[in-house]
Amino acid sequence: MPSASENLVPVEHRIAADQRHLRNRHRSAVLWFTGLPGSGKSTLALGLEQRLFELGAQVYSLDGDNIRRGLNSDLGFSHEDRTENIRRIGEIAALFADAGLMVVTAFISPYRRDRETAHAAAGNAFHEIYIKASVEVCERRDPKGHYALARAGKLPDFTGVSAPYEAPENPALTIDTDRLSIEESLDLLVAFVRAHLLLT
Repeated sequence: MPSASENLVPVEHRIAADQRHLRNRHRSAVLWFTGLPGSGKSTLALGLEQRLFELGAQVYSLDGDNIRRGLNSDLGFSHEDRTENIRRIGEIAALFADAGLMVVTAFISPYRRDRETAHAAAGNAFHEIYIKASVEVCERRDPKGHYALARAGKLPDFTGVSAPYEAPENPALTIDTDRLSIEESLDLLVAFVRAHLLLT
């Protein structure tokens, strides 16, 4: 019996990407923030969303905790579930970009191969942004108390403690939150968007 995927016929939109870009006055994009827990991904993603909105951009942020409350509530934190989590998010982010939006994602996404899958879904709209911070600094921050739980053995498969993190090898931008303030980091992110995505 043939699978459903064998009977699918792609639907071509009647609105070209360039038309959406001109309407929005910016290119569509997936700004994929990756980094250790506590590195500042969500804080910077929400801050960038606000700044870009104030500049008139069509922008939306996707956060790991929020996605896991709904769409990916059926997934755990095994290697296989983490892979499926990022696959789904990558496809959703690509749809946002196809609709002409800038989407800012804040996900640990610890494995390079999974980030490559997200990149493949979004194509040239994908921009990997490394929110860089050492485990020591992230653990001192520990905003959600997760590092303490992981060190106590109460939170298995925790990235940076009992599960690996594979840092990007060639990100489009690196934001070093060990040494940069939130405002300095946001300034760099906005400058990146202005240089690469805003249409004059």
